Amino acid sequence: MENKSSYEVVIVGGSVAGLSAAMTLGRSLRSVLVIDKGEPCNRQTPHSHNFITQDGVKPHEILAKVKNELKTYKTIEFASAYVTDIKKPGSDFLITTEDNIVYAAKKIILATGVKDLLPNIPGFSECWGISVLHCPYCHGYEVHSKKILLFANGDIGYEFCKLLSQWSSNLTLLTNGKSTLSETQTDYLLEKGYSIVEKEIQSFSHKTGNLESVVFTDGSLLAGDAIFARVPNTIQTPLILGLGVQLKEDGLIQVDDFGKTNVTGVYAAGDNTTMMRSVANAAAQGNRAGAFLNKELIEENF
Repeated sequence: MENKSSYEVVIVGGSVAGLSAAMTLGRSLRSVLVIDKGEPCNRQTPHSHNFITQDGVKPHEILAKVKNELKTYKTIEFASAYVTDIKKPGSDFLITTEDNIVYAAKKIILATGVKDLLPNIPGFSECWGISVLHCPYCHGYEVHSKKILLFANGDIGYEFCKLLSQWSSNLTLLTNGKSTLSETQTDYLLEKGYSIVEKEIQSFSHKTGNLESVVFTDGSLLAGDAIFARVPNTIQTPLILGLGVQLKEDGLIQVDDFGKTNVTGVYAAGDNTTMMRSVANAAAQGNRAGAFLNKELIEENF
C-alpha cells in the first residue's frame, strides 16, 4: 500500500459539485485533491440546459472547461480512481483508492453523486439521458407541446403528470403494469385529457438512444417524442455509512445549510444530498460547501 501526500481537503467526486468546491478552495489557497474516475451520471446526455452561460453545452465539455480553468490554481491536484475506503484513525482522514494508494486529509467533501437504478427493459439504458429524461427543468423546453410519455406509477406518477403539464397537454402515463393510482387521481388525470396505459413494457425501440416507440408485451406500439421517467437511485452507501454519515428518509445525505454532515470534518454537495438534480444546483452546492469548509479551517487555525 502506497502512502501519498497529505492535503487540507480531499474531494471525493469530480463532476460539477466537486469541481465547483475545488475552485472555491483553490482560490482560498487550500491544498486540494479531487479523486474521480470520470463517470458522471449525465455522461450520455447530449446537452446540458438551465445553467446560465452554459445552456445547450455538452456536459463533458463543461467539465473539460472547468478542469482547464482549475489548472490556474497550483494547489489543486487530481487522481483518477475509485475511492474504496475512508477512515479516521487519528486527526486526519485516510482515503484509500482502488489501486491501494492512501491519501490523508484534514477535511472531506463527498461529491459522489448518485447511481440511477435503471429498469431491466431492453433499450431503456441506451435511451437514458438522451430521449428518456428525468428533469423537465433541464429538458422540458426542448419537447414542449409535443407528445410526452411518462414512465411512473402511483403517487409519483400522478405528481409527475402534474409537473409535466406545464410543458405539454399531450401526456400519456405508462404504469408498466397495473396502475397504483388512487381512483381520485385516475379520474382527475382522465378529466384533464391525459391517457393512462397499464400494459407491461417489453422494450424501447430506438436508434442510437433516440426513442422511436415503446413496445408492449402484447405486441402493440406507442410512439412519443420523449419519455420522462422516475427511477430510483442510490448513493455509495457502504463508503458513506462507514464514515457514520447520517442519511435522510429518501436515502440521500443529510446536510445543513452549509453542506456539513453530522460527522465533524465531512461535507457533502451535489446530487447525493438533494432530489433537485441539476448542473446549476450542483455548482451552487459545491461553491457553498467549499466556502464554509474554508471558513471552518480558518476558525480552527486562527
